[in-house]
Amino acid sequence: MYHRFDAIVVGAGGAGLMAALQLAQTPGISTAVISKLYPSRSHTGAAQGGIGAALGNLEEDHPEWHTFDTVKGGDYLVDQTAADVMCHEAVESVYELEHYGLPFSRTPDGKIAQRRFGGHTRNFGEAPVRRSCFAADRTGHMILQTLYQQCIKHEVNFYSEFQLLDLVFNDGVCCGIVALNIKDGEIHTFHAKAVLFATGGFGRAWKITSNALSNTGDGVAIAYRHGIPLEDMELYQFHPTGVYKLGILLTEGARGEGGILRNSEGERFTERYAPTLLDLAPRDMVSRFIYQEVREGRGINGGDFVHLDLTHLGAEVVEKKLPDLADFVRTYLGLDPVRELIPIQPTAHYAMGGIPTDIDGRVITGEHNTPLPGFYAAGECACVSVHGANRLGTNSLVDIVVFGRRAGRHMARYVQETGFTQLPQKPDLYAREQVGQLLARETGESAARIRSALQEEMMDKVSVVRSEEKLRAAQRTVRQLKEQYRHVAMQDRQTWYNSELHETMEVGYLLDLSESIIAGALAREESRGGHYREDYPTRDDVNFLRHTLVYDTPDGLQIRYKPVDLSKFEPKERKY
Repeated sequence: MYHRFDAIVVGAGGAGLMAALQLAQTPGISTAVISKLYPSRSHTGAAQGGIGAALGNLEEDHPEWHTFDTVKGGDYLVDQTAADVMCHEAVESVYELEHYGLPFSRTPDGKIAQRRFGGHTRNFGEAPVRRSCFAADRTGHMILQTLYQQCIKHEVNFYSEFQLLDLVFNDGVCCGIVALNIKDGEIHTFHAKAVLFATGGFGRAWKITSNALSNTGDGVAIAYRHGIPLEDMELYQFHPTGVYKLGILLTEGARGEGGILRNSEGERFTERYAPTLLDLAPRDMVSRFIYQEVREGRGINGGDFVHLDLTHLGAEVVEKKLPDLADFVRTYLGLDPVRELIPIQPTAHYAMGGIPTDIDGRVITGEHNTPLPGFYAAGECACVSVHGANRLGTNSLVDIVVFGRRAGRHMARYVQETGFTQLPQKPDLYAREQVGQLLARETGESAARIRSALQEEMMDKVSVVRSEEKLRAAQRTVRQLKEQYRHVAMQDRQTWYNSELHETMEVGYLLDLSESIIAGALAREESRGGHYREDYPTRDDVNFLRHTLVYDTPDGLQIRYKPVDLSKFEPKERKY
């Protein structure tokens, strides 16, 4: 089937809906959102703790301080002009969300409430500051619902439960996508003047992850297969407080409200490592603190986890400000967080790298940042790069709102000034061949087994602490799994609601992205942010203060580099 719209957004999380809303509010632009989920199930809804903005409602704060914290928190691999744009526009964006109807938690005098979050400080690192605007611990859920309601109001066209299969180019111009209708197995071609990817992250490459089952990096992998380089893929964040063994996220807002991390001896061990910010040091650092405690034998009962202690906060704080956290702990652990300690461990959480874009969401390629006409990206699938080597808490929601909005506005101007590029002949040919081969093959390898082996290997060798030996071993394993995947077969060969078909394609995406992550991690012979090499334990600004670009070429993966924007702050040692 064939459809034509001025603008197409792929992904219905916060970035996609914010972009679609800008397009829909522009007269004369027809807009469609394509999503493999019903929009309100998108992963933005899992974000708990808050969205950072220097409103200064409870104490003095300024966007310049927010920019500094973002750059320092990202271990100086942040493009600083982009970070400055994000932190300044965060204030306006939060007020815009409020005007759309988002029910923020309030101070007694009716202002948007704010609380502390990891790595956010006043006066360029002096002490913690209250910068996180929140709606209890359901902030992402509220953003998602609010934006979806606004999109419905402005008559955005939604194609829910359509799985992205391919991106369409003609003469170097992006002119559409191909997608599979999950309901009936029909393949649809969507023709557009411009396409925006807001397809989210790829945490499902790891065994222990906070990411939903749907976070398999589809859009990132499809762009990569079209020759678009991926930026800084080795830089992946492990959130320190995932539910032990399950990875379900327990918000950093718990520590923002005063929660404490304790080892087997009951010590607040962060005092040893980050005496100023303690438990609210940046996430990459706290995850390594936990790793070190476990390594030195201070994990709980000799195990590979520590405790999150909320017992001193009192029932009112836990129940009113952290209600989802309390529900998670009671449901999945059978514990009462008001009275009992919570077992936690680092969980694969967020991709700092992805599809390279500029500050207007335009996808850019090569070392000279050449824009690809008609192709945009925003949110976790994109790399602006405002998170550098480590994202600060709350900045993911800032990213999706600010750059989703900027991308949508630039895209609106672009489609108003541009005509339709003709589709190539048979634009859906590759997608039909891919699906047809999977449905036709009767015997072969199991996608579920390949996925499980990949997740185990990534968790064991490409997580909080890395080394050349581990990475080389993981690289060999992933290459073997990719070869096995070429012969994958399914038991279910019907076309309608075939979840095995969708999941099999997702395994292919995860394999490609995992290989790119490992290649970047091997090439980056230093430790920076979320990338910690125990064989290269120090940061090396001389050789590696630069962005990694990974290319998938017919001759194999190639690594190239491009410079970091250091326009505001000179790199310094990262102390907290």
